[in-house]
Amino acid sequence: MRAITIRDRQAGVDGLSLTELPYPHAAENDVVVQVHAAGFTRGELDWPGTWTDRAGHDRAPSVPGHEVSGVVADLGYGTTGLTVGQRVFGLTDWLRDGTLAEYVAVEARNLAPLPANVDHVTAAALPISGLTAWQALFDHANLQPGQTVLIHGIAGAVGSVAAQLAHEIGAHVIGTGRPADQARAIELGAHTFVDLEGSDLDKAGPVDVVLDVIGGEVRDRSTALLRPGGTLVTIADPPTVHPTNARAVFFVVEANRDQLTQLATRLHDGRLTPLVSTVVPLDEAVAAFKPQRGRTIIKVTE
Repeated sequence: MRAITIRDRQAGVDGLSLTELPYPHAAENDVVVQVHAAGFTRGELDWPGTWTDRAGHDRAPSVPGHEVSGVVADLGYGTTGLTVGQRVFGLTDWLRDGTLAEYVAVEARNLAPLPANVDHVTAAALPISGLTAWQALFDHANLQPGQTVLIHGIAGAVGSVAAQLAHEIGAHVIGTGRPADQARAIELGAHTFVDLEGSDLDKAGPVDVVLDVIGGEVRDRSTALLRPGGTLVTIADPPTVHPTNARAVFFVVEANRDQLTQLATRLHDGRLTPLVSTVVPLDEAVAAFKPQRGRTIIKVTE
C-alpha cells in the first residue's frame, strides 16, 4: 500500500516521503480501515509517540496522521461492534502508525459509525478538534447553559467546533482571534469578539470557562478573567499561572466512541461543521506539512 513515512527525526518535514508499505496487520480487537480521508497535525513530527512504541522501542519508519474516515476492510480476532464494509471515523493511537496511508490498523473502540450523508473529508476533519472541544468544555470545565465561555482562537479548528457546541447548549460565547477572524466568529455563534492584537482581553471577564489553544501570555492573562469556581482549560501546555478561587487544567485529547457518536449525530443533522480549508491527494501530503494557514485534509481514496 502507499503511505507517507518518515525515518529520520532530525529531518523534519524534509524527511517525509511517499513510499510503499506492507498491508497492516489487524491485532486482537483491531480493525483495518481503508482510508478515504485523513487529518494530521503539523507538529506531530516532534511528538515522542511518533518515534517510539509503548515499550520505548524505535518504530521508524513512522506513518503520521491520526484522524481517519473510511470503510472497515478487515476485523482482527475478537473484534466486535463493527462490520466489514461499514463506514467509520475516529482518532487513532498516538503510538502506532497513522492515517496518511491507504490502510490503517486501529483499535475498534477508537472508531464510531459514520452516517451515510456525511462525506469522508468532513468526517476526517473532526476527530481531534471535535473531541478536544467536547472534552474541554464538558468533561473538564462542565460548561452549563447560561454560563459564559471565552474561546481563544475561535476561528481555528478546535475553537470553531467549541463555539458551535457552546452556542448549541445556550452558553454565552466570547471569541478571540485576529481582526480578520471577527466575521467568522459571529457566524460560529460568538456574542462578542475580542481582538488579541488589541488591548481588550483584560476587559473580557468575568467568565465561567476559558478554553485556551494558544498558551503563553494569553493563557496566563486569562486566569484573571475567571469567576470564583471557574475553569481554564488549556491544550497548549501546562499552566504556569494558577487562578485564585478557580481551576486551571491541561489535558491531551483521548479517543472516545460515545463522544464521536455524539459529534457524528451533529454532523448528520447539520448542527456542526468542522473547519476544512484545503483538500489535497495523498501524493501531495508532504507539501501540506509545511507551514500554512488553515486546515488541510488528505483525500486518500475516492
